[in-house]
Amino acid sequence: MNQGLSDPRSSISGSAVRRGDQIFRLITVGSGILILALMTSIGIFLTWKAIPSFSHNSSNFFTESKWFPDQSTPIFGIAALAFGTFVAALIAMILAVPTGIGTALFITYYAPKKIAGAMAFFIDLLAAVPSIIFGLWGLQFLMPHMQGVAAWLDRYLGFIPIFQNRSDLYTKSLLIAGVVLAIMILPTISAISREVFNQVPRNHVEAALALGATRWEMVRMAVLPFGRPGIISASMLGLGRALGETIAVALILSAVFEVNIHISEPGGNTFAANIALKWNEAGPNGLSALIASGLVLFLITLAVNSIARGIIARRKDFSGA
Repeated sequence: MNQGLSDPRSSISGSAVRRGDQIFRLITVGSGILILALMTSIGIFLTWKAIPSFSHNSSNFFTESKWFPDQSTPIFGIAALAFGTFVAALIAMILAVPTGIGTALFITYYAPKKIAGAMAFFIDLLAAVPSIIFGLWGLQFLMPHMQGVAAWLDRYLGFIPIFQNRSDLYTKSLLIAGVVLAIMILPTISAISREVFNQVPRNHVEAALALGATRWEMVRMAVLPFGRPGIISASMLGLGRALGETIAVALILSAVFEVNIHISEPGGNTFAANIALKWNEAGPNGLSALIASGLVLFLITLAVNSIARGIIARRKDFSGA
C-alpha cells in the first residue's frame, strides 16, 4: 500500500549527494578564479612598479645591454639579460630533456624492479635538494672539472663560434651555468615522464610485443606517442625552473652585461640572478628597473607555457583508449 511513496532515506541521501556536488563545484570554481586573480594581480603589480623605470629610461629598453639605472640619465636594457637567460636555459634543456626521458624509459621498461625502485627514489630525492647546494657544488666542484671539457670544445669544435674561446679562461661561463641548470631540472623531467610512461595502457605494450616488435620499436610506436603531451609538459616545467633559477646561477656566473655568443667564456647574466644580486644596492630607479626586468621574465614564462599548451592541444586527438 506504500508503493506510491518514496523511501525518505533515499530522498535524504540524494539531497546530500546533490549538496556535496554543489559544494565541490563551488570549491573548484573558486580555486580556478583564485589562481586567475593571483596571476592578474602579479601582472598588475609588476606593471605598476615598472612604470617609473620606463618613463625615466634614456635608452632602448629591449636592445640596450648596459645597466646603469641609478645614474642621472638612467640607462638599462634587457638584451644581455634576455640573451643570458635564454642561452643558459637552452643549454640546460638540450642536456636534460634527452637524459631525463631516457632515464624514465630505462626505469619503466628496461631496469629490473629493484634497480628501478632505487633509481626512482634517488631521482625523486634529487628534486628536493635546495638550489643553493647545486650552486655551491657547481662553483666548487663542477667549475674546475669543466675547464678541460670547455678547452676540448675550443680545440676541436672552435670553428663553430659558440664553442670558440678567445680569452683562454673557462670559468664563470654560461656553459657551466647551463650544465648546473640541467642537473637541477633533470629530476623534474624524469619523474614526470616516468609517471606518464606508467600510464601507457598495458594492452598497447603487449600488443606491440606480440606483433614481433623489439623493445625499442614498442617504445617508439606505443609509448612515446601516448606520452608525448606529458613529455612536453614535463619539459616545460623544467624550462620554467631553468628560466627562473636564481641563487645557483648567481653563484656561478660573472655578472657582465654583454651579449657574447662564446658560451665558454666568462660573463653573462640572467634576469633572476641580476635581480637577486642588484636588489640591495639599487636606488629607486634601480628597483623599478629590476621589477621591469622581472615583468619581462613573467611575460616570457607566460608565453612559453602558452606555446606548450598549444602544442599539447594539437596532440589531443591521440587517444590511449
